[in-house]
Amino acid sequence: MDHLTKFILLFISCVLTNNFIFSRFLGCCPFLGVSNKVETAMGMGIAVTFVMGLASLFTWAVGKLLVLLDIQYLNTIAFILIIAGLVQFVEMFIKKSSPTLYKSLGIYLPLITTNCAVLGVTIINFDSYVVEMDAIGLVYSVLNGVFSALGFMLAIVLMAGIRERLETSKIPQPFKGFPISLITAGLMSLAFTGFSGLFSNLG
Repeated sequence: MDHLTKFILLFISCVLTNNFIFSRFLGCCPFLGVSNKVETAMGMGIAVTFVMGLASLFTWAVGKLLVLLDIQYLNTIAFILIIAGLVQFVEMFIKKSSPTLYKSLGIYLPLITTNCAVLGVTIINFDSYVVEMDAIGLVYSVLNGVFSALGFMLAIVLMAGIRERLETSKIPQPFKGFPISLITAGLMSLAFTGFSGLFSNLG
């Protein structure tokens, strides 16, 4: 199987069949907290994509170094420090370039540091593309990070669109607010499981 085909399968896997929100259940905190408006959700998705892509790049290099030094057990600590630095950079950039978006994201922007989806993708990359593969592993690592973030963005934007519609819908009083959001998330997760058999050879 050539690399282009593998890249396409990796994209489908990250976005649909192994979506971080609906299949791996990682990153649910910002998914539920920032999905009130499509614009805000899109901003969060772009920020997470930037952090995930760069985190995958830097953690691959650091992971290689940890393996060479035989101290790979420190990978989680090292990866968290890298993610924290990247989030600080993104936070400063958004604060300068778009104060409105910065205010809308609120506490959830710095919480990208503790977003388990970001840390999860770096650990998956470490296990799959650092230990077992060489230079080509860097490409797969970065693409896995970016594609996983696009899957996260798809999930949060879809959720935001549905929640905007729910605000003008007639919903029984006990289900208004957070309960209907949880029910919606559950139904969306069930819908995404339909992609699980799309390609039997997807990881």
